[in-house]
Amino acid sequence: MAEPPYGVIWNRMKAGKVVPFLGAGASMAGRSPGSSWDPRSPAFLPSGRELSNFLADETMFPSEFPGDRDDLAKVTSYYADVSGRRLLRERLREVLNHAYQPGELHTFLASVPAHQVIVATNYDTLLEQAFRKAGKPYDLVIYPADRKDIANAVLWWPHGKTEPVIKAPNDLDIDLANTTVIYKMHGTLEPDTDTWDNFVITEEDYVEFLSRMTANTAIPAIFYDHFRERSFLFLGYSLSDWNLRVILKNLSKCFSPKRSGDQDEEPLPSWAIQFKPSELARKLWEKRNVSIFDLTLDEFTLKMKQQGG
Repeated sequence: MAEPPYGVIWNRMKAGKVVPFLGAGASMAGRSPGSSWDPRSPAFLPSGRELSNFLADETMFPSEFPGDRDDLAKVTSYYADVSGRRLLRERLREVLNHAYQPGELHTFLASVPAHQVIVATNYDTLLEQAFRKAGKPYDLVIYPADRKDIANAVLWWPHGKTEPVIKAPNDLDIDLANTTVIYKMHGTLEPDTDTWDNFVITEEDYVEFLSRMTANTAIPAIFYDHFRERSFLFLGYSLSDWNLRVILKNLSKCFSPKRSGDQDEEPLPSWAIQFKPSELARKLWEKRNVSIFDLTLDEFTLKMKQQGG
């Protein structure tokens, strides 16, 4: 089994030349194999499947087919239909807003000496906690799924600010050479207030988000410019997620070889860490010029921390 090029990845990370993308699996890093989430006394975040089944039970979701009950977007769409968006948002906050602790992966990312743009599709604040604990300043940028009054904007918290600045995505102006940014593509919850809770979670949310991606208003233009000169590191993603496949298709211009004079240049290397990927997943990643490696995020993090000393 091929090993990831740990030294290459670390050298590019410490030079600020890697964009980490954190998917749902990143929030599961460090969780004991075989452990079950207990909603009455949660010690860690639920997986998407656990959350989906929990909400399905609560709403008497009208299907016993696992393919339906495990589909978080489908179940939350039903929840919003029968109980309203507000109750869905409140319930998600009740379930997700606990004193969960950052994992080794989050701590490692906070230890990288360079400024970074980190993209996350998770709602939790584990990454932000790790950066605060490490004393590393960062700006926070959020996609505002639940704020229809600012549907074509993003929320930007400059470091140290308690209230966000509402900015048109293509007007966002951050000095990325000197600022670390955490961009939460699918929203977030705020531990101390529900004012800015936002969740891209229902089928309708994903359709709206992907529509904005097509119109180039979901991801700020300044990030696209940043991405073109960097490698991608996908952590905790599965290409069985159709939403991610569409996102990657939209980002494909960042993977394409660039021209230098009359010469075609090779695309920059990118990597995905996925435990026991299917053959289909391998082919889908490779089609996008992403090298995939079969190991857990905990194993990957341990080896990367050894690279960093």
